Amino acid sequence: MRKSIHAGIGVALLGAAAASLWTLTPEAFAQQPTQAEKPTFRTEVNMVVLSFTVTDSKGRYKNDLKHTDFRILEDGIVQKMNTFAEGNRPPVQVLEDGGTRQLIATGGDAQKKEGEGDPRLDSFVGTNVFVLFDTSNYMYKGFVYASDAIADFIRGLDRADSVAVYTFSRNLSKAANLTRDRSQAIFGLRKAVAGDDSALYNALLLALRDAAKVAGRKVVIVFSNGPDNASMVAPDDVRAVAEDEGIPIYVISTSDVSSDPISSSVFRRISQRTGGQVYFAKTWQKQVEAFEAIRESLGNSYTITYYPQNNTNEGFRKIAVEITSDAGKKFRVRARPGYRPTRTF
Repeated sequence: MRKSIHAGIGVALLGAAAASLWTLTPEAFAQQPTQAEKPTFRTEVNMVVLSFTVTDSKGRYKNDLKHTDFRILEDGIVQKMNTFAEGNRPPVQVLEDGGTRQLIATGGDAQKKEGEGDPRLDSFVGTNVFVLFDTSNYMYKGFVYASDAIADFIRGLDRADSVAVYTFSRNLSKAANLTRDRSQAIFGLRKAVAGDDSALYNALLLALRDAAKVAGRKVVIVFSNGPDNASMVAPDDVRAVAEDEGIPIYVISTSDVSSDPISSSVFRRISQRTGGQVYFAKTWQKQVEAFEAIRESLGNSYTITYYPQNNTNEGFRKIAVEITSDAGKKFRVRARPGYRPTRTF
């Protein structure tokens, strides 16, 4: 039976993943509680990264919107934007007066045209894409075609994007570290070997751990047949980690919706709750189309960062993205619904 556990505990179950959600401060080491003392916790929220897409009534992406077209609320509290970016364009810093200041990246550092900037902002040029490829027995028949579809997807990524490739069956293997070198990523992909049981949710949790360590925009793309017969963690615990870390999960499933309704339902829930999407693509052509749709989504997304206003809520904080114009009220925004602030000792 799978263990149903809280998202933070789920990461701790797999060792080093705990570092991304629970941080033991130096002060805590110096002041360990005695038996008579109760440990105290504090809620800490750093910069929130929010990526989302806007579409019209026909599902077409709405581009060229400005930061002034959006209002971000967290538990109903209006937030002040820190940076704003569209697609893979460099971010602009939102100033106190509502204006913007362009940021440029030089030598790996982000610098304002006048004065020094925040080096972390350089990470928001392009998207960090983590591809998780199911190589279990369930994928045996379509293994070669799946590998080709992933390779084509990697080749077509925007030049500003970075990509990492992971493969999994019972265990997770890192086929290629995060890189902008497409040939290196594809070389790692081609070393994948099919076989063994499927521990999809264990592997997804570990991939999320690595993605959480990277600054900037990131997504996880899962290519899988669906069934999981070897994981120790429940899918909703993995979903909660992605939700809290702000990492959209896109899923391409090679099975029919009707043939595995349980996995199909889980995939829908995970993708919707994290701001991603799910595609059911049994044929090679449908898989290629799914990857094209994901690539289009990444290129048409908006990314906003903000430092949360004072909020006493230590549980789930709801995020709402509103479009301020009258015409914008007809548009549809796809974004994660919220997050839980990190709790530290």
